[in-house]
Amino acid sequence: MEFSMKQSTISPEFVSIDKDSPTPPDTCMAKTVTTQVGEIYIKANQFGLSHLSLADAKQEMSEQTALNQQAFSYLMQTEKELEEYFAGQRQHFSVPLAPKGTEFQTAVWQALLALEYGTTSCYADIANKINRPKAVRAVGAANGANAIAIIIPCHRVIGKNGSLTGYAYGLEMKKSLLKLENCSGF
Repeated sequence: MEFSMKQSTISPEFVSIDKDSPTPPDTCMAKTVTTQVGEIYIKANQFGLSHLSLADAKQEMSEQTALNQQAFSYLMQTEKELEEYFAGQRQHFSVPLAPKGTEFQTAVWQALLALEYGTTSCYADIANKINRPKAVRAVGAANGANAIAIIIPCHRVIGKNGSLTGYAYGLEMKKSLLKLENCSGF
C-alpha cells in the first residue's frame, strides 16, 4: 500500500480577520460523500477545499452554487482522498485548503496539519508549537472553529492526561477516527 507524502497546507492569502464573510456564491461547489462513518458534506471554491462537515450532510446542500471547474476538481479530489483515508490507504491529504479564519486560527490549523497520522497531541503542545504557550484556551477555541474536519485533524487533539476531549461531531466519532488511524489507546 502506497501513501501520499505531500501534505495539505493553508495558503497565507486565505487568512482573513473577517471569518464570517461568505465566499462569493458563484465560486463555490458542494457535494455529499458517503463514507463508512456516514455522509460528509464538502465544499470548495476556486482556491481549494473550504469546508468539510460530518454533521447533517444535507444541511447546506439546498444552497445552489454556480459550476466552477476548479472547485469541482477539488471536490472530486477530496472525495477520492477521503475514500483512500477510510480504506487505510492515505495518511496525508494533498487537496489545497482554503479555510477562513484569523491569523491565530490559521497558525493553530497549520500546527494541526503537522500532526502525524496515528499520533495525538494536547492543546498545550499545540500552543507551544505556535510559540503561544499561554494561549491554551484560545488553541482549544481555534480547534473548535476548524471547518475542515478530518483533513485538518482536530480529532487528534486529546486531553493532556490522555483522555478524550470534546469534538464537534461527538466523542464516539472522534474515537472511531483515532481507531482508524491506529492511535495507541483507542
